[in-house]
Amino acid sequence: MTALGKLLVHYVLSGGAKAAGIATCQTLEGGPPSADLTYVLPDARSAVVFAVPLNQSHIEPYLAKKDRRSHEKDNIAVNLVASGMALELSNYLKQHSYPAVPLAANQVYRSDTPHGRFDMMPDISLRYLAVRAGVRYLGLSGNVITKREGAAIILGAVVTAADMEPTEPLPDSENYCNGCKLCVASCMSGLMDPDKMTHVSLGGQTFSYSARRFYMRCEYVCGGFTGLHSSGKWSTWSPGRFRIPEKDRDFVNALKVAAQSYYRWPDMGGGFYQVLMQGKLYLTCGNCQLICHPDKEERKRRYGLLTKSGVVIQSPDGSLKAVSPEKARNYISDMAPEVRSLYE
Repeated sequence: MTALGKLLVHYVLSGGAKAAGIATCQTLEGGPPSADLTYVLPDARSAVVFAVPLNQSHIEPYLAKKDRRSHEKDNIAVNLVASGMALELSNYLKQHSYPAVPLAANQVYRSDTPHGRFDMMPDISLRYLAVRAGVRYLGLSGNVITKREGAAIILGAVVTAADMEPTEPLPDSENYCNGCKLCVASCMSGLMDPDKMTHVSLGGQTFSYSARRFYMRCEYVCGGFTGLHSSGKWSTWSPGRFRIPEKDRDFVNALKVAAQSYYRWPDMGGGFYQVLMQGKLYLTCGNCQLICHPDKEERKRRYGLLTKSGVVIQSPDGSLKAVSPEKARNYISDMAPEVRSLYE
C-alpha cells in the first residue's frame, strides 16, 4: 500500500476495527450499480473499508431467547461506532485536502430504483467493498464473514478522491464457508434461494452468494412484523404469528396487514427508529448473521439453540418471553378476539 493507505488502515484499526482494506474504482469495475463509488462522490478514486466486531457474549442468550436487549444494544452501539469512525476518517481526509464522503453502516437506501427505498439498495454496498479489498470473505448468506468473528461484524467505509493502492482479496482457500446452509435454514422468510447463486464480478474477480428473492421477505420477518416458523415449534423474538407467504407477490399485502397490527403492539422496550418504518424497529431476527461461526460445530450448536428456543409471546405490559409451542398456542387462544387479531 501507499503511505497514505497504510496510515488510513492503521487509523481505523487503532479505533477498534478488526480488519481494514482499500478498494478502488478499478478493483470494483464491472460490478453492480452499488459498487460504483462515483455515486456518492463524482471524483472518487478509492474507498477505505473496515469491520467492527459485535460482542460475541450476547449472541448465545439472544439465540436461546434468554436475553434480547443486550444484543440489540450492542448492535445499535457498534453500528454507531462504525458510522462514527467513517465520519471521523472522512473529516481527517478532508482536513488534508482529500475530498471524502463517509458511508453509514446501515439505513441508507437509494430512491432511484423501481420500488425506491423499499428495494433496500444501499448507496454503496459495503460488503462488495469489503470482499474486494480483502477485509474478509463472502459467505453463502451474502454476509461478510471472518475467521474469528464469523458474520458477527458491522462494516463501515469512506469514499475518497485520494489515489491509493488497493489491497487484494483473500484467497478462497481460507474461506471457512462450506455451504452448510444453516444460514438458509435459520431464515424463515425464504429470502435466500437454496439452489440458485448470484455471481458478482468486481475488477475481474468473481464473488458468489445465494440468490436473493423479493427483499420484502426480509422486511416482513427481520423487520419484526412476524416471526413464527412454519413448523410452529420456534420463532424469532417477534410475537407476531402472521403467515409467511410462499409467493413473492403476496408479501406486499401481507406486510401491509401485519404493519397495521405491529404499530398497535405494546412497547417491548429498546428498539431504534428505522427509515422504512413509521416507528421503532425492535431487533428480533438477524439469525443468518448470528448463526454463522467459523467452527462448524459451534454453528450447529447455535442453530440448535435457535430451533429449541421456543415461541415468543408478548404480555400486556409489552414484555416478551419464550414458552413452549403448546403454551404459546393456549396463550393466543385465550386472548380476546380483538387482541388476538393483533398477532395472527
